[in-house]
Amino acid sequence: MNKVNIYTKGGQREINPDWFTGKTHMKDISKVLEISEQNMYHVHFKHGSKTKLHQHNGNQILIATQGQGSLEIFKKQNAKNGTSVKSFPITIKKTQKIPLKEGDVVYIPAKTLHTHGSYNENKKFSHIAINILPQKNSEYKTVWYESDFKNTIYSIIK
Repeated sequence: MNKVNIYTKGGQREINPDWFTGKTHMKDISKVLEISEQNMYHVHFKHGSKTKLHQHNGNQILIATQGQGSLEIFKKQNAKNGTSVKSFPITIKKTQKIPLKEGDVVYIPAKTLHTHGSYNENKKFSHIAINILPQKNSEYKTVWYESDFKNTIYSIIK
């Protein structure tokens, strides 16, 4: 049995700064607890930072732990001019914006195009992200996109 406190230092995960719009850091809770059934992170967004547009191959649960933020859901639109929705640029439409405050819990189904984080440049926001593996002994994968957060995805972030 292992125990971790989400508010203490240690267990920091190295992250790709291209996945976020600003300063963000996270603690890898699952690594400290030696959990293999899901990935768990305590993510801190500073000064209006949020995730870039992305989707996961497994379900995700967010638990807001500090401040105020939001979750925005997007949908890929039908392609124009005979191009595929898999070719870039891809047209998207925001379908939902869900405000998040301390204590809120939200479930995001697999393959949902979304972004989340702080919505105010003067406020911090943090949440615990629980990434549920799509099947036992599989890898949780995230596809990150470069977009304008309004109507276009330009490319995949490597």
